[in-house]
Amino acid sequence: MSIKKIIAGKKQWRAHVSRVKALPQDYQIVYKEIQKYLFKVGPVELNEGIGLLSEILSFFEEGAAAGKGVLEVTGTDVAAFCDALIEDSKTYADLYQESVIQKVDKAMKK
Repeated sequence: MSIKKIIAGKKQWRAHVSRVKALPQDYQIVYKEIQKYLFKVGPVELNEGIGLLSEILSFFEEGAAAGKGVLEVTGTDVAAFCDALIEDSKTYADLYQESVIQKVDKAMKK
């Protein structure tokens, strides 16, 4: 990765964080929990940029602008909200499962 890409990525992240800080407090709390959740169980493509997080942030900004509470936007089960967002995405758990299957298949063929 080139220095220019790293710098551009950092600038993009800082702008993203500034947008998060501009949200109402309840939205910030839920956003940070969603971010933690996605970094733990989330999709592989999360490492390729902040696309998904940006989309969530835009969704939250719209909800806040409409005067809705954050749980009106996400529903009361925030983990289920996250799971619905990534249901069609390949996760690290999926990669690990594939790896286990390949290793077992390879070992059984010997």
